[in-house]
Amino acid sequence: MSHDPILVLAVDDLEQNLRLLDAVLSPRGYGVITAASGEEALEQLERHDIDLVLLDIMMPGIDGYEVCRRIRAVPRWRFLPVVMITASGDQEKRHALEAGADDFVSKPFDQAELIARVASLARLKRYHDTIERQAAELARWNVELEARVASQVDELERVNRLRRFLSRQVVDVVLDHGDEAVLASHRRDIVVVFCDLRGFTPFAEASEPEEVMGVLSEYHAVLGELIDRYEGTLERFTGDGVMVFFNDPLPLEDPARRAIEMAIEIRDRVGDLTAAWHRRAIDLGIGIGVAQGYATLGRIGFEGRFDYAAIGSVTNLAARLCAAAAAGQILVAQRAFTAVEEHIAANPVGELDVRGFSRAVRAYAVDGIRHPENRVAP
Repeated sequence: MSHDPILVLAVDDLEQNLRLLDAVLSPRGYGVITAASGEEALEQLERHDIDLVLLDIMMPGIDGYEVCRRIRAVPRWRFLPVVMITASGDQEKRHALEAGADDFVSKPFDQAELIARVASLARLKRYHDTIERQAAELARWNVELEARVASQVDELERVNRLRRFLSRQVVDVVLDHGDEAVLASHRRDIVVVFCDLRGFTPFAEASEPEEVMGVLSEYHAVLGELIDRYEGTLERFTGDGVMVFFNDPLPLEDPARRAIEMAIEIRDRVGDLTAAWHRRAIDLGIGIGVAQGYATLGRIGFEGRFDYAAIGSVTNLAARLCAAAAAGQILVAQRAFTAVEEHIAANPVGELDVRGFSRAVRAYAVDGIRHPENRVAP
């Protein structure tokens, strides 16, 4: 509630009556503004935020009844308390009620009665003002809330559209930058991990589609959890083939180490799956290839369906190493292994003739992590 003084407009054509009203109300903390005619009263109402009107009935020009009717005709004054000063005649009181008065004070007025009526009506006016102010604030908050909700819904829909087609890391970068310019074509040194299942094609040909989908669901669930934990960027699922790269769009420390440690954990976790699959006469195993090199990355596709892809020989090399890997084997190209040889135990497998590459590729078969307690991802 407002702590400003109650402001009373006293309207009377007799100066001595106005002085008397001021002398009664001012010492009790009320602010008093006076008007000597109905016309002046309406002008004062326009200029000041009046809380209550003490209105004489009999005045030259516009009388008190007409002033009261005009007050009630203005929407913002509809609940402004009006106390009519009457000569106690029943007819005057009836006319005053018809004009819209809230209360009466008889001439000559009793000071205690006047103060009690003014206090009561002023208190109701302040309550009404508080309710109106709170209603206006609530309406404003509702408008702001609706705008925020609409904005958040739009943002959520945008995020959901992105998440349907892009990896979590790519979506996070887009949201952090506020636009999709970060998806523009660019070149960067990345580490690529390619995984697929040995024996998947004959299994898919000989099995019911529901069984194939169930196996892929289990396999993808394991890979999805680990890709997210090691902060890799998923490029695509192609049945049993999965390609992940590191160091883009988010730069990472030790991307090769992250990639190979993730590959080791994938091998171990999928190894548990393959043991369970073997008990169901499903003969599958995982092969993994890892390579490091420069690639061109960016958004590819068409309106309504985009992917974020890496293009370059490094992706082909990782895929070829994956194809050459036996079940349960991780083959790592020379450059990626050189970056992690202090942390990763591996054995050289010699130089491999890899389709699409004019020179043989030196590769290493990963045994495990030299110090497992120092993994780069928890």
